[in-house]
Amino acid sequence: MPPSKVPPSSPQRALILGSTSVYRKELLGRLRIPFDTVSPEVDETPLSGESPMVLAQRLALAKAQAVAQSHPTAVVIGSDQVADLNGEPLGKPGTHARAVAQLKRMRGQTVVFQTAVAVVCLDTGFSQAALASVRVVFRDLSDAEIENYVQAEQPYDCAGSAKSEGLGIALLDSIDSDDPTALVGLPLIRTARMLRAAGLELLAAPGTAK
Repeated sequence: MPPSKVPPSSPQRALILGSTSVYRKELLGRLRIPFDTVSPEVDETPLSGESPMVLAQRLALAKAQAVAQSHPTAVVIGSDQVADLNGEPLGKPGTHARAVAQLKRMRGQTVVFQTAVAVVCLDTGFSQAALASVRVVFRDLSDAEIENYVQAEQPYDCAGSAKSEGLGIALLDSIDSDDPTALVGLPLIRTARMLRAAGLELLAAPGTAK
């Protein structure tokens, strides 16, 4: 059954970002729609043999659905990002040593950052998901460059251990994406498209939002 769409005349629903990520919160704020954030209680452990692409999509939808269970009338966004190194998923390093180890493995390599986003509203039955794949080529970094970067930016909460919106851009040779904010953590072009389909007005004149 295709996902339902909310009629344009429906009142503007509450919007919830199913994430406590400061990066996703900042990105969603660019759309200038009021929203709340709720932490999704989802086990992010990869399933046996699960590809990075499938993992990211499964977790994005699971996060949106988990939050929607307690907020059934709201439009809920879930998102997840997994770094794909030759088919192997790389998540958030969590520690200095793991961040250094990840970057040493990725230097001189092409890494695909799989960023998935899902939008769900239980009240209307709306459910859509999309994937934005970003191909990133890392420079052939020296051990000293890696160590200096990790100490400077401490990217322990970033999949792939690099903050492209910060000093991490100096680690890269190139970025190839059709949704520029996807690498930071939330593909806003795809997100905006799904929010419109869910019935939210993104460019309403001031004072006219329903």
